[in-house]
Amino acid sequence: MQRRFYLVLGVSLALIAGSVAPAHAAQEVWSGLVMATNVTEPDETPPELHRIEGTLKALFGYNQFKVIGQSRKRLVTGSEDWLASSKYFALHVDSKGETGAGYFLNLKLFQEKNLLLETEAKLSKASPLVIKGPQVGSGQLLLVLIEQ
Repeated sequence: MQRRFYLVLGVSLALIAGSVAPAHAAQEVWSGLVMATNVTEPDETPPELHRIEGTLKALFGYNQFKVIGQSRKRLVTGSEDWLASSKYFALHVDSKGETGAGYFLNLKLFQEKNLLLETEAKLSKASPLVIKGPQVGSGQLLLVLIEQ
């Protein structure tokens, strides 16, 4: 009986290990500068935000989300950097490496040439990263990073 248990356990672990993607597999990260506002007739939410639309509405209380700047980056080494920019804002993302659970990032938000925010964060596939930025007019700038 004990021998059977170990055999089943060994086969199960082998199946699990075989289904896990290798740590060096390339991943794509979508980065967006999103303007959140409340309007009487909201536009359709952009496809990049469908996965987290309910969470955004619940957390921030806005009913419309427009992408004003974006970037897609394929991470091969886990140490790449990229820029998502709009007319007035730019988000510089510098990936500092990969762990089994995600990526360590250094983020810098600029308004034109002025640095507004610099922070470190962790991004994982299971948990998109959303940071509340400055108030802009009647809306709110959100920084959104999603590993796809």
